[in-house]
Amino acid sequence: MTAGPNRALDNLVADLRDRVLALESTGRRCLVGIAGAPASGKSTLADTLTHALVAAGRQARNVPMDGFHLDNRLLDPAGLRPRKGAPETFDAAGFLHMIRRLSQEDEVVYPIFDRSQDQAIAGAGRVGPDCDIVVVEGNYLLYDAEPWRGLSDFWTMSVWIDTPEDVLRERLIQRWLDHGHDADAARARAEGNDLANARLIAQHRLPADLVLSESAALPPG
Repeated sequence: MTAGPNRALDNLVADLRDRVLALESTGRRCLVGIAGAPASGKSTLADTLTHALVAAGRQARNVPMDGFHLDNRLLDPAGLRPRKGAPETFDAAGFLHMIRRLSQEDEVVYPIFDRSQDQAIAGAGRVGPDCDIVVVEGNYLLYDAEPWRGLSDFWTMSVWIDTPEDVLRERLIQRWLDHGHDADAARARAEGNDLANARLIAQHRLPADLVLSESAALPPG
């Protein structure tokens, strides 16, 4: 990445860090939800923000939604593997339960998605009692459908990354090319699943406390 986008990302994260640090304390763990389409830059922003909060002296943890992907052993019999990443391919109720626990309990163990194995690993992550800020990222954190809409009750602050569809298309095709697909297959995967999911959540999105449109500052992630 060039120095320009790096500087833009630094400025974006610094502003978001300051907004999080300025949140009024409620005596409960602060939950920051970062939502956006596939390849909008959620993972990059959540990870960078978490590091910035730690550098500012806070006990912060990044908890992705991806650990709640349903296993292929459940997706295959239902014919859902080609739609992996769609709302119905996640354990939404389990994810909502974890978010509720994060808001109420001192210690929470959660699953992490291992992309190299294409499966979730149970009990691979932990938020301890010293953690006062959790940065959560995922496609459906602001999705206005059951049971996802229940998540909005728990966000201390919600963020939506607004990324133009042409930017998403380019990034998603490149992502599948990087995974070894040829050009036609990469385009089919992007159009047939990822962009369909992106349009769904954009059309049925709950309001966010903050909308970020500086897509150039956020590399795909």
